[in-house]
Amino acid sequence: MVCCICKAKPATVHLTQIQGDKVQKVDLCEECAKDKGVNDSTFAIADMLLGLGASQEIEQAAGGPDVKCPKCGFSQSDFKKSGRLGCAECYTTFAEGLEGLLKSMHKGIRHAGKVPEGLRQTRDLVDRLGLLQKKLAKAIATENFEEAALLRDEIKQISSRPANPVTTSP
Repeated sequence: MVCCICKAKPATVHLTQIQGDKVQKVDLCEECAKDKGVNDSTFAIADMLLGLGASQEIEQAAGGPDVKCPKCGFSQSDFKKSGRLGCAECYTTFAEGLEGLLKSMHKGIRHAGKVPEGLRQTRDLVDRLGLLQKKLAKAIATENFEEAALLRDEIKQISSRPANPVTTSP
C-alpha cells in the first residue's frame, strides 16, 4: 500500500475515522505523517480527507496563519482542526484559498443545484421575456420602430405558448 499524499513511498501509518456508518481511511508514509503532524495534538483527519492539506492551501493563499474571519473570529488553525468553516463570512475571508480547494473537489465553485425540467424551462422563458422587454423599451426609446415591431412579435409568440411546455409520455 502506498502513501495517499506522495504516492511513492510505502504507507506505514494507517488512520481510520468512523462516523456513524461511514469509514474513512488515510494511509501515510512515515515522512508525510510527520509533515502532517500526525503525532501533534492539533492533527485532524478531516484536514487529510479535505484535499490532503486543505488548510495549508488556504493558509498560503489567505496570507498566513494569523488571518481570522472578522465576523466569527474563525482562524486557519480552527479550520485545520475541524475541517469546517465558522460562518458564511469565512467563505469571503478565505475565498482565495477555498477556490482552488473547491475546484479540486467539485465540478465548479458555484452551487448550481438541481431544478426540475419544467421549472427550468419556465425560468428560461421568463428570463427571455424580460430580456426582450428591455430590448423593446430601448428600441422604442431610440425610435427604432422596425426592431421594436420584431421584438413585439417575438414577445407575443413566446407569451402565447402553453404555460407548461413539458409534455409527459405514457
